[in-house]
Amino acid sequence: MRSAVVVAVLAAVVLAGCSLPSDTLGAGTDPWSETEFVVAVDAGPRDSADNYTADTRAAIAFWEDNAQQYLGHPVEFTLRADAEDPDVVVRVVAEVTDCGTEEHAAGCAPLADDLREQPKPVTVRVRRGFDRESTRQVLKHEFGHILGQGHDDRPADVMMAKSTLATEPRPDATERPVPWSDPELSVYVDAGNVSAEDRAQVREQVGHALDYYADGAAGTVPANVSFRRVDDRAAADVVIAFPDELPCEGIDRSRGSCRQLTGIDPDGDGTSERYTRAEIYLTGLAPDAVGWHVGRWLGDAFGAADESDLAPPFRDASYEDRRSTWWR
Repeated sequence: MRSAVVVAVLAAVVLAGCSLPSDTLGAGTDPWSETEFVVAVDAGPRDSADNYTADTRAAIAFWEDNAQQYLGHPVEFTLRADAEDPDVVVRVVAEVTDCGTEEHAAGCAPLADDLREQPKPVTVRVRRGFDRESTRQVLKHEFGHILGQGHDDRPADVMMAKSTLATEPRPDATERPVPWSDPELSVYVDAGNVSAEDRAQVREQVGHALDYYADGAAGTVPANVSFRRVDDRAAADVVIAFPDELPCEGIDRSRGSCRQLTGIDPDGDGTSERYTRAEIYLTGLAPDAVGWHVGRWLGDAFGAADESDLAPPFRDASYEDRRSTWWR
């Protein structure tokens, strides 16, 4: 569960703004001291909203404490996370898009000449997935933009155009009870290369492997795991195929089995956090050994990091074991 460090763009979109002429303000008055901005937070699921509300509170507290120094006037915010008619809304998003010319931005907000004169609500976007310290850095930066500070303005450590940010550490696939977004996996069996006389037995063997995992695989997978057969290979989570030659590197490609796992790595640590596809390949095997080989590689697809994490039938199995009724 390592935390990845990324250099992220902290962005602003330039909007037209206006300021009141000085002669309309009244001598000796500072209208900023009489203005209070209500801030709401749209963070999605309730379990994460409290964290982002606290992060927003930290960001606005920074500017309240430092506005006079950096902006030349005070600023006052009131945080009401569920406000129905806020002046500013902090929106937590999966990706920051349509932010000027910037790509892969960590946050985005309008660069406002005068926040008091902007159409409401002014939206501050922050990308989900950064750790708390980094999220607060992004929010301080974007609140600087809505208060009129550009990337060349003070404080430099907050308003710099790019910053090194850390993502939240996330459990790797091998650390999750089910390393898939859905415990019901779709399965496609490509038996086109299997001889007609062996095809029925091969499909039966595959069924034994799937049923074994659907029944819990001796407690190595949760009870909610299930499978459904599909006819569309491209749409399947698990593909079981019998090519003429194994496509995996470093093995005898003419006989045996192997697997390829595809996943997503949102925290950038080089290891998949969830799997999106498993492809199991079998070549030159006896039909009554097919189920064992499928079961062995399904163990990896359900997060086995090494042989000791596999269900008992797949640990140190002999040739005879592989052709037995191991699923019973």
